Amino acid sequence: MPAQKGKDLLLKVHNGTNFITVAGLRTNRFALNAQAVDVTHADSAGRWRELLAGAGVRKASVAGAGIFKDAASDARLRQLAFDGEIATFQLIVPDFGTIEGPFQVTALEYGGRFDGEVTHDIALESAGALSFSAL
Repeated sequence: MPAQKGKDLLLKVHNGTNFITVAGLRTNRFALNAQAVDVTHADSAGRWRELLAGAGVRKASVAGAGIFKDAASDARLRQLAFDGEIATFQLIVPDFGTIEGPFQVTALEYGGRFDGEVTHDIALESAGALSFSAL
């Protein structure tokens, strides 16, 4: 995959009708993780650790930071955070694909300097099975 523009990494949230882009994000980050299940035993070859394939818990984490720009996406994220609801999100990675599925807003933080704009940081954790569509 060649170098990509960071601004092309998009986070979208479903609003009940369609997906809307979470506007104003200046940084995005996502991570896919799988928990390892250690099945090492006394007869393991050379006492090397053995892992059980496909047995661990898989999860995805998404984080972003930016400025307020769009009232609709800001209101949707704020309501999800207050209600603790799980909603469908899309993460679009250029020249890679789209990851889609249920996420919960686990953190929504606001900040600002006296001589600057109000900013927000958001963190999401997967809350079910995710799908991947290659571009």
